[in-house]
Amino acid sequence: QQASRLNSLSFTVRLHLIAILPYRKLNNNDTMRNIGILAIAMAASQLLHVNGFSCPLSMKAGSVENPPPSSSNLGRRAFVGGIAATTVSLATTTSNANASNLPSTGARAPDFQLPNSRGEGTTSLADLTKNGKWTVLYFYPGAFTTGCTLEAKAFQRDLDQYRSLNTQIVGVSVDSVEKNAQFCSEEKLDFFMLSDRGGLVSKLYGSALSIPGFGTFSNRQTYLIDPSGNLKWVFTDVESHVTRHSPEVLDKLKELQA
Repeated sequence: QQASRLNSLSFTVRLHLIAILPYRKLNNNDTMRNIGILAIAMAASQLLHVNGFSCPLSMKAGSVENPPPSSSNLGRRAFVGGIAATTVSLATTTSNANASNLPSTGARAPDFQLPNSRGEGTTSLADLTKNGKWTVLYFYPGAFTTGCTLEAKAFQRDLDQYRSLNTQIVGVSVDSVEKNAQFCSEEKLDFFMLSDRGGLVSKLYGSALSIPGFGTFSNRQTYLIDPSGNLKWVFTDVESHVTRHSPEVLDKLKELQA
């Protein structure tokens, strides 16, 4: 019965994807197109939840694996992540933030105070700058999705290089504290995430995508903040080269610190 429901859901999602394929060429309306793509993925997620679907298969980047018997929730999460990865792959270009919504470089970065994934209460911009370090504040759409996992693991891989540049890594998404904590634990990340429920801080940083009926999500963008709390650089076109993003952040840090 579950296999039948899985096939039915997958077929429904594919039909929706086919329906929006003509809009892939509307390069002057990339943001709305990608919002539509994300909305389909979110609709699939909601449908799974409403129907109480518990997927026995783990789908990651198009592959199928057998998870441990006790991991039905992880199976559902991985299935939804697989759908999201598929929808994103249909886009030929990425939707960047409108430049007019971005905070100005050279000025004080927008203040914030958000719950952190370490269970230590909240973390503010002042907390991040009081130790005299640079901060890579990166916004990402959602934990456990393919792109966000690749991005986080690349930052982790290069963490010693960041530390040699007196720099700390901090992620921000609209995910819950619990989900961010689980993400950091499972991916063995030695840095923490901040939970921006409602997307208020994402909006302050010009990194918010608001989808009617689904809420606000963080676009994949990265901000470099100096030890004085000033915003020095913004990376907006990250989605198109996630795997190369960490090296380019390191290069920009070296340039800014020279």
